[in-house]
Amino acid sequence: MKTVRVQYFAALREQAGCREETLATTAATLAVLYAELQRSHGFTFPAERLSVAINDDFSGWSAPLADGATVVFLPPFAGG
Repeated sequence: MKTVRVQYFAALREQAGCREETLATTAATLAVLYAELQRSHGFTFPAERLSVAINDDFSGWSAPLADGATVVFLPPFAGG
């Protein structure tokens, strides 16, 4: 089990009902973590529409998740 800090922005923050949370997970990758969070928070965005960063660096969904990591999920932004 690892402990990670997850930060949410825009619509994901609204759906999660919080700006960030610290949670325990057995997820091995960012994709598995997001799937867990989709189930627990009811996120409506499919992973392929989001950007994800781990420890301040944008990453791919198959990146390994380490204990103590900070993960940020970013929904698509509108505007111009």
